[in-house]
Amino acid sequence: MISTHVLDTARGGPAAGITVILEIRHASEWSPVARGATDKDGRATALTDGQTVTPGTYRLTFDTGTYLRDQGITHPFFPEAMITFQVLDAAEDFHLPLLLSPFGYCVYRGS
Repeated sequence: MISTHVLDTARGGPAAGITVILEIRHASEWSPVARGATDKDGRATALTDGQTVTPGTYRLTFDTGTYLRDQGITHPFFPEAMITFQVLDAAEDFHLPLLLSPFGYCVYRGS
């Protein structure tokens, strides 16, 4: 399973409504796997529901620009956040929380 959680550190709460796209790399090309949006708790947990996760290189793209504009940030510095990561053991769960602010973001592998 691959999931994510977005927290707005400037507001001190979850970031709801952020579009998230999950892709997998095949050679030099990216192929879509899933698309979703964070819920009211800032979570996107169903990205790989009903799908088999295979070993490979994946990428999560977050539409942070739309979210930040909705929060009153006229010109977001980061219009999107892209996180590329490796799945070596497909039996493991991969949870990647994103901590977001108007001028920065960070991500880590959570549980």
